[in-house]
Amino acid sequence: MDLRLDGKVAVVTGASKGIGLAVVKALLAEGARVVAAARGTGGELEALAGQPTVHPVAVDLAEPAGPQRLIDAAVAAYGGLDVLVNNVGAVKPRLGGVASVTDEDWAWSLAVNLMSAVRTTRAALPHLLARGAGCIVTVSSINAFLPDPLIVDYTASKAALTNFSKALSKEVGPKGIRVNTVSPGPVRTPLWVGDDGVAKSFGAAGGASAEDVAAQVASQAATGRFTEPEEVADLVALLAGARAGNVTGADFVIDGGMITTL
Repeated sequence: MDLRLDGKVAVVTGASKGIGLAVVKALLAEGARVVAAARGTGGELEALAGQPTVHPVAVDLAEPAGPQRLIDAAVAAYGGLDVLVNNVGAVKPRLGGVASVTDEDWAWSLAVNLMSAVRTTRAALPHLLARGAGCIVTVSSINAFLPDPLIVDYTASKAALTNFSKALSKEVGPKGIRVNTVSPGPVRTPLWVGDDGVAKSFGAAGGASAEDVAAQVASQAATGRFTEPEEVADLVALLAGARAGNVTGADFVIDGGMITTL
């Protein structure tokens, strides 16, 4: 199915690994020109950068000035903007309980998971509005509505992110801009199963291996497995394309049936 993304300009944040890298590849496969933002642009992203349709940008989006630099670089490279994928996110398990989470911890989580997307969106909007059409797809999390004290600042920041996206959709929908969120459950990415991932942190605290933790979490899904990053990327690409032309203000859960409520 042609998603009608050929020649479109897309910015993808958190693009060097995991979901972000998979989104870059999915959009490229649909013919888009992709500005791929990450703090480091090595590895697989560097290998993709040899293509004329990939423009990597090394930037820290948790820094207040980073998002504007990114969008300026995107417009300079390709002359405009059609799609923004807010994917940057990070989590640190808070094994000492809610009282142990400091103001600095909260500020870090809000900067990475909420304000990076808010600022990037704010910088991108004038260019999307100039096109008279476009879309923003933001990667949130099932933890936006499944709070967990072990990642309390992450869950709160993701809830705020989803709320922000819904509010924005009401403002810019009449102006031709669609805004949607994707809420994955556990995804087989470095954030979950990497050397410093959530599974290893939880396992160390409970005397279990990272593999056992991952298996226990996967068993909570109806499918019995983690979501793959490419599966999230396919959903993002669908929402980014014109085939989803009247879809806005929606949140799409992709968790293998882990959430059992309606």
